[in-house]
Order: sequence, then C-alpha cells, then structure tokens
Amino acid sequence: MHWVWIVLIGAGVGFLGGMFGKGGSAIATPLLAAAGVPPLIAVASPLPATVPGTLVAYRSYHGSGFSDHRIIRWSLIYGIPATVVGALITRWIGGEFLVKFTDVVVAILGVRIIVQTIRHSQTHAGPETTDTMGRLAGVAVAVGFLAGLLANAGGFLLVPLYLAVLNLPIKKALACSLAVASVLALPGTVVHAALGHVDWLVTLVFGSASIPLSGLGARTAVKMDPARLEWVYGVGLVVLGVGLFFVG
Repeated sequence: MHWVWIVLIGAGVGFLGGMFGKGGSAIATPLLAAAGVPPLIAVASPLPATVPGTLVAYRSYHGSGFSDHRIIRWSLIYGIPATVVGALITRWIGGEFLVKFTDVVVAILGVRIIVQTIRHSQTHAGPETTDTMGRLAGVAVAVGFLAGLLANAGGFLLVPLYLAVLNLPIKKALACSLAVASVLALPGTVVHAALGHVDWLVTLVFGSASIPLSGLGARTAVKMDPARLEWVYGVGLVVLGVGLFFVG
C-alpha cells in the first residue's frame, strides 16, 4: 500500500501541477510524508520527476501562445544561483521542519491565490514600468531560494507572484511558471542527490504517474476557465496545507 499511495499521489500531483502551472513537488512533500516516506526523502525525491513533468505540461501552454521568453529568461538568470544556495542550506535544517514549513507555505500561498484571483482573474498585463526588472529579480531570487530550500521547482510560488507582482495574465503566468520550474528543479536535484536525500525508487514510482498526468492537466487547463480553476486550487491549497500541518 505504501507504493500504491505513492502512485496515486504522483497522479494527482501531476494532473494538478500541469493544470495550475506548478511542478507539484511542494504538494507532493507533505502527502508523501503522510504516506510514510521519511521526511527528507519526501522533500527531495519528487523533485527529479518535476523536470520532465513540467516540460510536458509547458508544451501545451506554449503551443497555445502563452509563453513570454523574456520573463522566462530573466527569471532563470536570477533564480538559478538562489536555488543552489537554498538547497545547500538544507544540510543544516531537519527534514521534519522542512515538511512543516512546506505545509505552512502551501496554506499561505493558497490564501494569496484566492485573493489575487478575485482581484486579477480578468486583468491583463499593464504597461511596462521602470522597475519591472527589479520586481522580476526580486520574484526570481525569492522563488529560487525557497525552491532550493524546500526541494521543489518553485511553481507553486511563481504563479501567484507573477500575478501579484508582475501583473501577468493568468495563462501567461502559468506558462512561464512551468518553463522556469523545469530548469529551477535541476540545480536542486543535483544538490539534494549529492547530499543523499533522493530515493530514486520513490522518484521512479512517483514520476511514472505524475509525468503523463501533467500533460493531461495542462491540456485541460488550456481549454477551461483558468480564473475559476485557480480559485478552486487556492481553496484546495489552504485545506491541504492546514490539514497536513496538524495531521502530519
């Protein structure tokens, strides 16, 4: 049953990750821990599967014209070094703390998503301002650091921050998030694997379900009302984060 739960978690996380522009490893961490996977393994093992999963999902958004290569490029330039720093710091932080911290961040971001969806679900990107690059740099550094620290690709943070800070249209935010997350997962994967935090069998079982379902989730989102879906997902994040924090 331990492995059955990992497959089911992978399928659900893959579908939701593809639908909402997130790698999904942040959601997978508390679920895997609740299913009995050791904390640090639950933190790091879903991360390698994020790379192909996010790329598969990104193809659907990119094919529909929702990419912004400038946002993606500069997010990576600022985010990759911050990801390495965050991943290295996990050497001095216990796995139990990281799981609990992930629960809290998930719940907070759920509230943020709900608020921003209500305010900006129908908002298009505004005119460029002189501090656009500064705001983009701040988003990328913050997301990169937390992505490395929490062993995830950063997508669960990128979407609400792209909406709130850069005022991107919702589907462009989803597309850019997936593209950036697919690359931010790489340095974190290398560092955590070197530290011995990755159980490759857990990664394989999790990824066998999450990767194909991420593509299905993305295709579904492209055809549906993204504002409504993002609001529902925000509610789900709050419930999941709060529930797992007290149950785990």
